[in-house]
Amino acid sequence: MDKNENDQRIDRFLKKYLAKAPQGTIYKFLRKKRIKLNNKKAKPEDMIFEGDTIKFYLADETLDSFIPDMEIVKGSVKLDIIYEDENIILINKPKGILSHPVNKDYGDNIVDSMVSYLIAKGDYVPRIEKTFTPSICNRLDRNTSGIIIGAKNYEALKDINEAIKNRDIKKYYKCMVKGRVDKDILLGGYLLKNEEKNKVKIYSEEMEGTKEVKTSIKVLDKNNDFSLLEIDLITGRTHQIRAHLSSIGHPIVGDGKYGDGKINEFFKKKYRLESQFLHAYKICFNGLTKLDYLNGREFEAMSPAIFYNIEKEWF
Repeated sequence: MDKNENDQRIDRFLKKYLAKAPQGTIYKFLRKKRIKLNNKKAKPEDMIFEGDTIKFYLADETLDSFIPDMEIVKGSVKLDIIYEDENIILINKPKGILSHPVNKDYGDNIVDSMVSYLIAKGDYVPRIEKTFTPSICNRLDRNTSGIIIGAKNYEALKDINEAIKNRDIKKYYKCMVKGRVDKDILLGGYLLKNEEKNKVKIYSEEMEGTKEVKTSIKVLDKNNDFSLLEIDLITGRTHQIRAHLSSIGHPIVGDGKYGDGKINEFFKKKYRLESQFLHAYKICFNGLTKLDYLNGREFEAMSPAIFYNIEKEWF
C-alpha cells in the first residue's frame, strides 16, 4: 500500500478497488481468506497502512472482472493557479465554469482539468494509483468565481475535509449588494430548498425540512446606492449567501435568481454583467494536522476584471 491507501478500513479500500464486485462477495473473500492482509486473514474493520500488503487468491480473470477500467477525461479549462505544493493546489475558478462534471460538461470543469494538469506534470499517474483520484475539497456555483482547494493525495483530502467540517478553514467572499449596509451583521435563519426549482428560501423560525444557516457580514465600503461586503460563510448551504442577503433587502447585484431585476438590467447594459457579483476571494488555513505547515497562512484570488472595474467606479 502507498500513502494514498493509508489509514483506512480494508473493506472500504476493497469496495473502491474492486468496484464491480458485489459487497457480499468482498466480505465472502475476506471470510474465506481469498484476500489476505500481510499474509493473514483480515476482518472487514482491519485498518491498512502505508507499506502493508494485500494478496488476492483469485483467478486473474475473476480479479480483472471486478476491477473497473479507469476513465480519465481530458480537461479543457486553463487553470489559474494561486498556490501549489506537493499536497494541495489552489485554483481561481472563473465564473461560468463548473466545479464538477455534470451531464455533458465532461472536461469543461475544474476537477477534470485539474486531474489532466497533474497527469501532465507527472504528479498523478493513474495506472499506478489503486483507488485515489485527485479531488477538490469545496465547490462553487457555476456563476460564482474564486478559490477552489484541490487535494493531490488521500492524506491531504482527509486533513482538509476534516478542517472544513470543523470550520477551522475560513472561506471569505466579496460581493456587491443593493442598498446601503451601515454596520457589520451576523445573520441567522433557517433555509428551505425547493429541489424542483433549485431555489432556496430563508425563514426566521425553524420549520419542517429547514436547515439552520449563519452568515457573517462585514462592510468593506458603501454609498447611498450600493455596498461592498465581505462574507464569512459560517454554514455552507446551497445559495446561502445569495438568499440570505436577498431576504434582508440587500440582494447581490447581477443575481438573476434572488436579485433586483431593474438593477440587474442596468448593470447588464452598462457593464455586460451577466451573473452575480460574488467572488470567493480569500481562504485562511487552520486546524490542519498532516498539513500543519499551512496553518496561519492566507491566500487571495484576484477578482474577475469586470468586478474590479465595477468596484473601482462605484467605491
